[in-house]
Amino acid sequence: MKKGSFMLSVLLVGNILFAQSEKFVKAMEPKIIAIDTTHSTEGLLDLANSFERIADAEKTQWTPYYYSSLAHVNAGLMMGTASGLTGGIADKTDPEADKAEALINKAEALSKDNSEIWVIKKQIATLRMMGDPMTRYMVYGPAAAEALATAKKLNPENPRVYLLEGEDKFYTPEAYGGSKSEAKELFQEALKKFETFKPENSVYPSWGMGQVRYFLSQLQ
Repeated sequence: MKKGSFMLSVLLVGNILFAQSEKFVKAMEPKIIAIDTTHSTEGLLDLANSFERIADAEKTQWTPYYYSSLAHVNAGLMMGTASGLTGGIADKTDPEADKAEALINKAEALSKDNSEIWVIKKQIATLRMMGDPMTRYMVYGPAAAEALATAKKLNPENPRVYLLEGEDKFYTPEAYGGSKSEAKELFQEALKKFETFKPENSVYPSWGMGQVRYFLSQLQ
């Protein structure tokens, strides 16, 4: 009887954990899709808050903290793009960078040596630099490069690494090391990586293919 009761308990606990996992995945999947299809700062910040609520409820999953951070980064980058990438918007972009950094640190505490997390760290450094490029480049330019180098070292097959490398070459003036031809090569490499990339599960990061195709369309 004791053995039977023990096995029943194990099965019940397993079913509960499976149900929680299934609930978690169902909560995450539509929001992950929305990351690529949301094109307003308000919508992205709503997504960031939704992911953070899921993260705080789960506590042991790194991906919702990751996606919440990504949504804050995208919102900040959208603010920078709207300003023409000329700076003078640190009062708007820094709060998004601060929030994104706090969230990605929580994700890293749950998943060490993760290439995807270092991709976000690179974007946060870029966002901070965007707030005031003239005075911040010497600090956040190297920080962004170092984060991206770490992401590549941890996973050379991560297509988002090559996407971000291509973006840097695309947007940087030639006088400062930019190159549209080198950007095209990096985007083509990213495309190859995307074609063979297999996410570990349905909530694992897989974004970026649309961005690669967009940039390649601009470099025909």
